[in-house]
Amino acid sequence: MEKATFGAGCFWGVESAFRQVEGVTDAAVGFMGGTTANPSYRDVCTGRTGHAEVTQVTFDPARVTYERLLDVFWEIHDPTTLNRQGPDHGTQYRSAIFYHSSEQEAAARASLQKLEASKKFSRPIVTQIMPAADFYRAEEYHQRYFEKNGINACHI
Repeated sequence: MEKATFGAGCFWGVESAFRQVEGVTDAAVGFMGGTTANPSYRDVCTGRTGHAEVTQVTFDPARVTYERLLDVFWEIHDPTTLNRQGPDHGTQYRSAIFYHSSEQEAAARASLQKLEASKKFSRPIVTQIMPAADFYRAEEYHQRYFEKNGINACHI
């Protein structure tokens, strides 16, 4: 199994989208990329911890490629809005790919270049590509939030 970590706005919808991908064996929501150890959701919402809301995906590379996960990432959010997705705004909602290996970094950068060359978006893509850091799992009530609350989708 391998890990992939993505920030694409509110992590509830991102988690739900990745759970639907065949070959994904788990997805957990949490925080990455900040300066505070073990932040709570409340801490991250202040915008002072520097963390992004992320979904950490566990996947079987024999069943789904990292490149396919990148395709899903680009499809489920707007990578041209700085620190915003739909009605959610703040640095915690930034678009980010946190890579776990040099292979993932190369794939992420190639995927970004391909998307830019496609001219799909009229505005510049602002997605950050950076090394994975400590993953802080969000409180349990955030895990599988849509399933627990009978929600089918959000703004993504």
